[in-house]
Amino acid sequence: MEKIVNMVAEKAGISEAQAKTAVTTVANFLKDKMPPALASQVDAYLKGEDSKDEGGIAGKLGGMFGKK
Repeated sequence: MEKIVNMVAEKAGISEAQAKTAVTTVANFLKDKMPPALASQVDAYLKGEDSKDEGGIAGKLGGMFGKK
């Protein structure tokens, strides 16, 4: 999650605390709209546990956040 927070802070020109709030808010919104199995993959992605799931939902979320 730290990489995403840093990227958001840099690109949006906001503090890391503000960026963490934004990332957490978006992640929680996404998780609320997804089935539980997919929501857990959002958590895994944010924790950096998705390295072998580039084709799955975590990989797609990575593209959404600029990670390829």
